[in-house]
Amino acid sequence: MSPRWNWDFEDGERGARRSSPIPPARPGHAGDGPDAGDVGDDERDAGPPGLAARFRRRRLGAALAFVLLVVVLVVVLAGSHDRGAVSSAGTSGRAAHAASLRAVPPADALERGEKAVDSVLSYAPFVRAGGMRGRDVALTFDDGPGPYTPGVLDVLERERVPATFFIVGQEIPDFRAAAEREIRGGFAIGDHTENHPMLARLSPHDQHEQLFEQAARIELLGGHRPRLFRPPYGSFNATTFRLLHQLRMLMVLWSVDTDDYERPGVEVIVRRALEGAEPGAIILMHDAGGDRSQTVAALPAVIRQIRARGLHLVTVPQLLADDPPPAGQPLPQNLSGD
Repeated sequence: MSPRWNWDFEDGERGARRSSPIPPARPGHAGDGPDAGDVGDDERDAGPPGLAARFRRRRLGAALAFVLLVVVLVVVLAGSHDRGAVSSAGTSGRAAHAASLRAVPPADALERGEKAVDSVLSYAPFVRAGGMRGRDVALTFDDGPGPYTPGVLDVLERERVPATFFIVGQEIPDFRAAAEREIRGGFAIGDHTENHPMLARLSPHDQHEQLFEQAARIELLGGHRPRLFRPPYGSFNATTFRLLHQLRMLMVLWSVDTDDYERPGVEVIVRRALEGAEPGAIILMHDAGGDRSQTVAALPAVIRQIRARGLHLVTVPQLLADDPPPAGQPLPQNLSGD
């Protein structure tokens, strides 16, 4: 299992909160004998005027409180039974929905991907593509989740295609279901910052926050801590690499840019994806950040024609495990992209 952050979201006030102590018994209410709480009629009559009336009101109030308590218990128990039935039905529905999704990769596949990332990080802080000895190609999607993400997932799941999603943290609250679907579906999840800035323009502190906050959202959603990172707009600097090293994250660039965010038309997107579809290719597409209907429409043809070339569609971690990139690649400069 991948290492996880040690979260400490609790502030001192909440952590130090304690239960209120039980107040001490008031004088005259401590039990001195087997029936100390049951005062006789003579004793009540011996008190000051009005004491007997107050005592009768107290006993009447106690009786009413007891009846009310019984009624509340009956209602609560009945409600618990009903909620149990509803919860059971709801659990059945959720289980059926989960069963309809592709299974999450087994632990050994996740571990293999983690080891592959560690291996590449031992000699390079970034990748543009895998090696060219195998037949793997990785489809990657940026800027999600968004309103078109379910459409992309529908195609990938129908065609049984693994893929890698580089998620923008601030989009998760509005499209939580899509992000959870990616995690449950076993897709690889990468960090695309918290709100998609040009990192080279930010201070070291702000760059760290962009990386850390997105990763925190993914873990709190139930996913593994992202080990892959893609810089928005291809913008990064030496500070970015230093922070990625501290966080044990690998920068994933691309060898093929479809420029689908420009909405050039379905046929153009397909052609651009196929122009560089060769062993080790990492193809950049988008599932959010604007109208991605053309991307959704182009995806089936992209998948079909890549497979027709005898290539295998995989996640980035699987690409790195099957056919890692060679050492000694030149350090890239800022790239154009989205």
